[in-house]
Amino acid sequence: MNLPDTDTPSDAPPAQEVPGVEELLDLTVAALGGGRRDGQHRMALAVADAVASGEHLLVQAGTGTGKSLAYLVPAVRHAVVDGGRVVVSTATLALQRQVITRDLPLVAQAVSPLLPREPRVALLKGWHNYLCLHKTGGGYPVDEATLFDLPGAAEGAAAEQHPPPASAGPARGRRGDDGPTLADHVRRLHAWAQETGTGDRDDLVPGVPDKAWRQVSVTSLECLGSRCPMLAECFPERARATAREADVVVTNHAMLGIAASGSPGVLPEHDVVVVDEAHELADRITSAATVDLSLTSVEHAARLARRHGGTETSALDDAAQRLGSLLATVPAERFPQGLPDDLRAAVAGVRDAARELLTRLKPESGGQPQAQPDPGVKVAQSAVLQLFEVAERMAAEDTSADVLWCSRPPDDAPWAGDGITRLHAAPLAVAGLIRTQLLAEATGVFTSATLALGGTFEPVARSLGLGGRDGDGGAAWEGIDVGSPFDYPRQGILYVARHLPAPGREPTTDAQLDEIAELIEAAGGRTLGLFSSRRAATAAAEAMRGRLDVPVLCQGDDQLPSLVRAFAEDPATCLFGTLSLWQGVDVPGPSCQLVIVDRVPFPRPDDPIKAARARAVEQAGGNGFMQVAATHAALLLAQGAGRLIRSASDRGVVAVLDPRLATARYGTFLTRSMPDFWTTTDGGVVRAALRRLDA
Repeated sequence: MNLPDTDTPSDAPPAQEVPGVEELLDLTVAALGGGRRDGQHRMALAVADAVASGEHLLVQAGTGTGKSLAYLVPAVRHAVVDGGRVVVSTATLALQRQVITRDLPLVAQAVSPLLPREPRVALLKGWHNYLCLHKTGGGYPVDEATLFDLPGAAEGAAAEQHPPPASAGPARGRRGDDGPTLADHVRRLHAWAQETGTGDRDDLVPGVPDKAWRQVSVTSLECLGSRCPMLAECFPERARATAREADVVVTNHAMLGIAASGSPGVLPEHDVVVVDEAHELADRITSAATVDLSLTSVEHAARLARRHGGTETSALDDAAQRLGSLLATVPAERFPQGLPDDLRAAVAGVRDAARELLTRLKPESGGQPQAQPDPGVKVAQSAVLQLFEVAERMAAEDTSADVLWCSRPPDDAPWAGDGITRLHAAPLAVAGLIRTQLLAEATGVFTSATLALGGTFEPVARSLGLGGRDGDGGAAWEGIDVGSPFDYPRQGILYVARHLPAPGREPTTDAQLDEIAELIEAAGGRTLGLFSSRRAATAAAEAMRGRLDVPVLCQGDDQLPSLVRAFAEDPATCLFGTLSLWQGVDVPGPSCQLVIVDRVPFPRPDDPIKAARARAVEQAGGNGFMQVAATHAALLLAQGAGRLIRSASDRGVVAVLDPRLATARYGTFLTRSMPDFWTTTDGGVVRAALRRLDA
């Protein structure tokens, strides 16, 4: 075989110059069968400039812009041509799946012929999202009664080693009238473990409950790491190895939250991070950094230490009882000055007992290290370590960086939790975490349909650790609004029911219900109702079912995807709900021509985190209401109003039944955050427009 003469490069043709971002974007859009969108091109060029300059970028891109392609094309080009690595993060599973299974493969296929090589892509999730082969192989102890505790339910010695508790009874292994049991789900997972090539929970369709998944997965703290006998086949290790070699890594905001909390090595080294649905990042990082402590969590750690660690736990048991006695009487409120002295002492007792227990759970010092670590001990160590870290954080001398509070869900609200009294600790601010942990070594590109609140990017920029334009020491950033392909003033009406009384404590008023009924009747159904509380949504749904001859669905009647599907399939149907419907519902066409908002969605007055952040702003000389409560409301209003126009042919009305949007001084800030609809306070004009649409 004749080989080319590699010693004479002058004889070879010159390397083909890589096309620019705009040409590559055009090729990608053409492959999709689409046409040029000016906003999409503006965004792609801005992303490319940010990557080249290292200046952080905020891009507001309205619905229909095609923002995922606008950041993926420059991301792929930068990674392949410049040798960088880009992390792309999404807030929702649906968008993550769209990026990794549709958008990114499309970009790679379209631009690869013009790049030096094909781009390498990877999907990365948290450790517990992957199945653990060592656990499904019997390497870990079973934490609670499952199919392995049932005689005849599993092969081998597992059933003999874990006999069923006397209280379990044989019925736990049978299929009931309500569908598969926990044992059924775990059997299916063990069968799937022999087939799957990824171990990714999201590849299992249909899915299984969390309780079943816990039987086949481990957390990163519970993992045996390099000493695991299944290391070569380990799914999460394989995913991380792939990510370390990839050009573009797709992950989620929860992973960014873990990274922002200071966990090293969660993400591969990268020089650019693209955050889609960036308006949710601060809340997701807050959630990831929030911890809780209860009598149940202390008892759980002690039980694992006894069962799997083989050690007595009397000190921790005593500390648990002291904590439980105090939690039975402590008020459900925020603690601005830290925990009360007696409660802090009880939490410190848990901390000290957990520290002592950790020492006893460590392998014996001296002698030869274990060739094979005990997975049960690892599980116990993980639980006790987490307990220690939470208690140490809450009992610290200085807790000014945290918001501390106690929660006690009401007995008559089963959706509010399991009724357990808990202490909580959340970071007072996450801007510093984002700035130091996520953006110190990487350029940030943040994009969403709602980033400019009140006509400015500064509120969101501050929440992302970028600072304002007033010289407060934040990093350099640029904000651009590339608009939307939709003609909002012609396609939509914003109706503010100025004549209604301002909302009070009651979930709904007769005047509100009359207004809702008249609007829905004029629209012929076709209504998405966005309510500030479950009580309000339920009350309105029940009232409309009695007044109107159209189907009215309410959140809680069924699983949310099923409700949204039924709403989309029948234009006469109405769907009422709360926060889950304000974001992410995408129903273009005639099924959604009226979006009703019952009141300005300010945070609840008893929201401990929002209240503490507002107070901190005021103590620093700022306006806590505007920077926290009004910004929160503006973001939700923008997201809720965005449910109306989802395509160029959509028409409809957003009706806000709160007169404060028209009368209060902050109303202008809120309306400037919403799409630029034609605005009116005349209900007659709106009802006539809805009747014309229905006709």
